[in-house]
Amino acid sequence: MNLSEIREELSELVSGRVAVADGMVPPLVFVIAHEVWGVLAAAFLGVGSAVGITLWRIYRGKPVRFAVAGLGGVVVAAMLALRSGSADDFFVPGILSGGLTSLVIVVSIAVGRPFVAWTSWLARGWPVAWYWHPRVRPAYTRASWIWLLYFAGRTLLQWRLYEAGSTELLAGARLILGWPTLLVLLVVTYVLGRRWLTGLGGPSVAEFEGGDPPPWASQSRGF
Repeated sequence: MNLSEIREELSELVSGRVAVADGMVPPLVFVIAHEVWGVLAAAFLGVGSAVGITLWRIYRGKPVRFAVAGLGGVVVAAMLALRSGSADDFFVPGILSGGLTSLVIVVSIAVGRPFVAWTSWLARGWPVAWYWHPRVRPAYTRASWIWLLYFAGRTLLQWRLYEAGSTELLAGARLILGWPTLLVLLVVTYVLGRRWLTGLGGPSVAEFEGGDPPPWASQSRGF
């Protein structure tokens, strides 16, 4: 495994699916506008920036489902902030989403259908039954524990900052622990996941689909 392989894999997983700006720009705009003009202007400008991102992606012919989902989240967040008059409430949907994701990961591990296996299946389209093979599933279970630490830790930190009323620190945590940290998580998941798959000695996707008997070569690319 080399750096070019990791870069290609990340580009394949991220490109066309998620725009970094979709999640990073609206909260930043909201916080800056709140400091200058107050919560009303911040809410409108935050929503406006999300609308602008969505329209720009439509204009460029890029996939918009994640941008639209992000826009919906920003609208809900802005409505909460306007209703309470507190800028901190803008970050409540993100905190709740992180908590729900953490819960889903725990349940997925408990029932033997690890969360990271589902995310890989959605991104790659490999046979879902392959992920449940006894010499494949443990790798995705281990990776799911890492994802749980990330989402639970991020949620807990943001909740503590919310309780403390630290709007600027909340925004900073949202930015730093968003896509920059998530990209690190994806790299760690890929590197360790490949190592775990090799160590387990399970079948590759092609070997699984072909019904090949052991010994198996294991998956040589992707996780």
